[in-house]
Amino acid sequence: MSIRLEKRDDGQIWLTRPNEDDIAVRVRRPFPWSAPTEYVSLRNDKDEEVALITADTPLDDDSRATLDAALAEVTFVFDIEAIEAIDTEFEIRNWKVRTSQGPYTFQIKHDRWPHKLADGSLLIRDIESNLFRIRHPERMDAKSRHLLWSFADWG
Repeated sequence: MSIRLEKRDDGQIWLTRPNEDDIAVRVRRPFPWSAPTEYVSLRNDKDEEVALITADTPLDDDSRATLDAALAEVTFVFDIEAIEAIDTEFEIRNWKVRTSQGPYTFQIKHDRWPHKLADGSLLIRDIESNLFRIRHPERMDAKSRHLLWSFADWG
């Protein structure tokens, strides 16, 4: 099956396939994080996967350029250096952190937890799908480690 990707005037990425309706998609990198170029998930507005692109999926040059640009946009990761506060409010946790890019406040769902990666770092996805990484949780200041210990099994 041949597929094409294009960014249209509406700013969205559109997936086109022979004999099927075009569909607006969002690009997501599924796990494993250790192989970031192996798989790319294309998801509809209901966050359902409508196509999986693998490293060997044939794409024309324009589709490949569209995919590469979309991946560059969605894979920006904030590096957390310190945690100032984590407050729970209803079904949301509000994180106030200091990142290498500056201070930041984000929210995660109450039932979501930082994900421990194979290298020992922690990955957090906020409710807007932004990614935050703590490269070395054990090297954080005492306050940050204490706050993190309450919400993540990283020790």
